Amino acid sequence: MAEQSEMKFWNPDLPEDERIDDLISRLTLEEKAAQMVHNAPAVERLGIPEYNWWSECLHGAARAGRATVFPQSLGIAATFNTDLMHRVAMAISDEVRAKHHQAARQGNRGQYFGLTCWSPNVNIFRDPRWGRGQETYGEDPYLTARMGVAFCKGLQGDHPTYLKTVATPKHYAVHSGPEPQRHTFDARVNGRELQETYLPAFKACVKEAKAFSVMGAYNRTNGEPCCASKTLLEDILRDEWGFEGYVVSDCGAIRDIHEHHKVTSSPAESAAMAVKNGCELNCGRVYPMLVRAVKKGLITEEEIDKGLKRLLRARFRLGMFDPEDRVPYTRISPEAVECEEHRRLATEAARESIVLLKNQDKLLPLRKDLPKIGVVGPTAYNLRMQHANYYGFSAYMTTILEGILARTTPGTQVEYEQVCSLAGKEPVDEHGIKKAAEDADVVIAAMGFTAELEGEEGLVNTEAQSEGGGDRTRINLPGRQEEALKKLVETGKPVVLVVTSGSPVDLSWAAENCAAIVMAWYPGQAGDAIADVLFGDVNPAGRLPMTFVKSMDQLPDFEDYRMTNRTYRYMEDEPLYRFGYGLSYTSFEYSDIRLSGERIGPDESVGVTVSVTNTGEVAGDEVVQLYVSDVSASVPVPLRHLEGFRRVRLAPGETKTVGFTLTPQQLSAYTDDGEAFVEPGEFRIAVGGGQPEDPAAGAVAATLTVAESK
Repeated sequence: MAEQSEMKFWNPDLPEDERIDDLISRLTLEEKAAQMVHNAPAVERLGIPEYNWWSECLHGAARAGRATVFPQSLGIAATFNTDLMHRVAMAISDEVRAKHHQAARQGNRGQYFGLTCWSPNVNIFRDPRWGRGQETYGEDPYLTARMGVAFCKGLQGDHPTYLKTVATPKHYAVHSGPEPQRHTFDARVNGRELQETYLPAFKACVKEAKAFSVMGAYNRTNGEPCCASKTLLEDILRDEWGFEGYVVSDCGAIRDIHEHHKVTSSPAESAAMAVKNGCELNCGRVYPMLVRAVKKGLITEEEIDKGLKRLLRARFRLGMFDPEDRVPYTRISPEAVECEEHRRLATEAARESIVLLKNQDKLLPLRKDLPKIGVVGPTAYNLRMQHANYYGFSAYMTTILEGILARTTPGTQVEYEQVCSLAGKEPVDEHGIKKAAEDADVVIAAMGFTAELEGEEGLVNTEAQSEGGGDRTRINLPGRQEEALKKLVETGKPVVLVVTSGSPVDLSWAAENCAAIVMAWYPGQAGDAIADVLFGDVNPAGRLPMTFVKSMDQLPDFEDYRMTNRTYRYMEDEPLYRFGYGLSYTSFEYSDIRLSGERIGPDESVGVTVSVTNTGEVAGDEVVQLYVSDVSASVPVPLRHLEGFRRVRLAPGETKTVGFTLTPQQLSAYTDDGEAFVEPGEFRIAVGGGQPEDPAAGAVAATLTVAESK
């Protein structure tokens, strides 16, 4: 065995390409193939330790013991705050780095302790039935892109040489259920919908955030297996977007190519097809068959070397072949894990995620010295709900009930009764309802879902939801929760419904009958943040990143990936609650919208400014939202689409001017083939606290004319 000093790849002063080429030249074909699976073995003769590429950090370092647990991704999206998203991602990457190095010191190089994070999920949550929609940033491509970019940058850091961790936007592409069919499904979309809806967030993460990895999806897209798609991986990702990193398959997706998609007939063919078309890392066990594929002439060793070089570059950029004193991120202390700063950030994120949907007669905020408060519901005292999916464990978890108890006075009676099960058919506890409501000034009902009822295929297996395979077959409150809610309202006491979920819920009955409704999502470790909103320590300013439909009758066929009548951008019906909706304990007024030019050319940008004033009596955040409508389009376009947002803090009576810039890309329409163009004609630019069609948003609008090109 040669000494490390004799091997160029261990020399940090040599050019990166020279080091990688040297390492590859020293590997046998069998070793090369083994390095291209997620649990890459050690190459002891070269001094290379084993490395497991599979790590999760969706809303905190996951599945590896201790970690700060931030709100689930859809809740973070509801903050409409990219700065907060970036700070959360930086905290997560601190903890991933700290845990990685501490684990290595303990001889633990196992799964989930690596530096290659298989997050974020930037798929479009096009249908509320999809169980994994909770992992995404919602239904809108622009919001998803902005949150995805902020997250990827926070994970990867800003060092000129080294990556802090590797971000992996997933699942590329056109992937959002049904979960039970993900291994066989062919998602069919035209070029317009591909470019207008399904690809923008991936494009932004790659081109703006320089994400160094992308995970392919299980399904086929327009006939091609996503993890072996020349169209997606080579033509678009690398040739069009300039991606320089590596692609990892979803777990088992390479096996799907021959076993379920039936595109190939053997593991060797699937492995060769995937590597040749740009998938460098196999989460699974198929790539060792590359040795056989070479012998059969299905792929050359030079083609394997090309893929392996892309893959190994990530390990070099992470500093795995350099002395620790050269890599600044190795100095992150283990004490960063669950540190006080991260705990405060988790609370801040949970507070900002909460959306106030209804507040009849200004019932909220509640007084902390009420004589009696009833607290009921299966998620009021439920840590499993708060974790969502892909989670770590925190020693600082607080439930909704505990938050209420901590904020009420010692003279307040807080009566807690579960009153119904989460999803079972057991009778509603009418005695518990009576006990909680009797003499109560208000009843707080925490109801909804947990990740036991919605999630990933194979991971959700309760009797109540088994038919959906992870997806929801019903979007109303599960089990007998709505029955319990109705009995609570029948007591005559004002009921505050706190909804816990990773997806939209049919709240039609509650919207008519409950005094107040608070959307709390899956809040992570800081369940007590909900009490901060209920009692007015925090003025809610979260906004819905999803449309809440009135019922499933408003939803198209789940398997249809066309966007017709889907999401706020294309839906003709009136929903229950609109994307971007959310109430406050104060009020805001918009005025003085101005464009830098009312007439521009098709290749020009335009500035938009608007004034927003807090006209209420308490300080609060407002989420200023800009929507574009192409009112004279000759091709199908969205009815409206979000193209700017800003979360601003305003004191009572304070006015701020908020500015945006609209680029030609944001005014583009698309041909059936997906070619972008800016069409001459009129555009309506509306800015307010929600969609312009919502009277409560107070939006003001201006007309922009795009002239013919000269």
